[in-house]
Amino acid sequence: MSDNTARTMDPEEEAVLLHSIDRWIDKEVRPVVMHHDHNDEWPAKLVEQMAEMGLFGATISPEYGGLGLPATTYVKIVAKIASYWMAITGIFNSHLMLAAAVERFGTAEQKAEWLPKFASGEIRGGLALTEPNAGTDLQAIRTTAVRDGDDYVINGTKTWISNGIHGSCFALLVKTDPAAQPRHKGMSLFIAPKLSGFEVGKKIKKLGYNAIDSAELIFDNYRLPAANLIGGEEGKGFLQVAGGLELGRINVASRGVGLAEGALRLATEYATVRQTMGKPICEHQAIQLKIGEMVTRAKAARLLTQDAAEAYDRGERCDMEAGMAKYFASEAAVRNSEEAMRIFGGYGYSKEYEIERYYRDSLLMCIGEGTNEMQRIIISKQWVKRHSA
Repeated sequence: MSDNTARTMDPEEEAVLLHSIDRWIDKEVRPVVMHHDHNDEWPAKLVEQMAEMGLFGATISPEYGGLGLPATTYVKIVAKIASYWMAITGIFNSHLMLAAAVERFGTAEQKAEWLPKFASGEIRGGLALTEPNAGTDLQAIRTTAVRDGDDYVINGTKTWISNGIHGSCFALLVKTDPAAQPRHKGMSLFIAPKLSGFEVGKKIKKLGYNAIDSAELIFDNYRLPAANLIGGEEGKGFLQVAGGLELGRINVASRGVGLAEGALRLATEYATVRQTMGKPICEHQAIQLKIGEMVTRAKAARLLTQDAAEAYDRGERCDMEAGMAKYFASEAAVRNSEEAMRIFGGYGYSKEYEIERYYRDSLLMCIGEGTNEMQRIIISKQWVKRHSA
């Protein structure tokens, strides 16, 4: 991701790639999703298959062994998978945000050492940002890194970290100067593999997003070489993370698209076979009104997400576009899954049917990568800034 300007993919190559994703979903994902979701069981086999398909290197440059996909293609892949099982897209998305931080801001030595292993999936991980008292307000983090010779000694706790249990390396946000003002100037980002002093705490039990490990990470005199400071300069961590969150929010938007479209698909299938009063329920006006709104929401979410991805690929600042896509698509996912459950009636509340998973999973999309309340503030500020008199 050294240069995102005008990145595109040949339409025929993209079609072949997306078709291979379809085949994998049908053959490997759909038969096992309910088992893994209901048992909250890590999908080890699927993870290995995703590595073989190159998904852990999806947006990493070919120079380092990745696929080098533009965001416009990447979001289509994510939406396809999420339309059947959203949770597994989080495994490679969190990982790719780690890789993006290294590729965009790392030194030449850091890129050469880490990116090929990220691209192959040999090393998998994610972002370690959130803390018990610092969610959306990342500048409030308390984890510290103190320089000691050629190393840094790190102490603190992170929480809600995707891939925390099964991942082996994380982009770790810390305070190298807790007294700095403004606060973001005292923040730094490290490449943090699991070494002595890095412990995994409790696995967090969740309403949805099951089978994917969300965990607490504990750093107790955790020692890292100074060479692992991304970019080699203290005080740049907040800006490095903020740049990566654009791609993260576009990813969440594409997951919202997938959930909205998947819920629509299930509702449509059910409405064409379920009959009341001698005809399929899709012929009743009350159901038609719901489906009409669901179709429109899903389409609008897809277009907003594609727009944000195109801006990202052009190398433009796109926090407003990413925020709009994330906000609208995640809300579309919640509303479509809820309406689908109403169309299913009592069956929608049963775990024997898939639709209840879409509702549980969709709620996270309104919180992850920055709450939707925060997205609306970002959208407003950027809009006013761009259109001030």
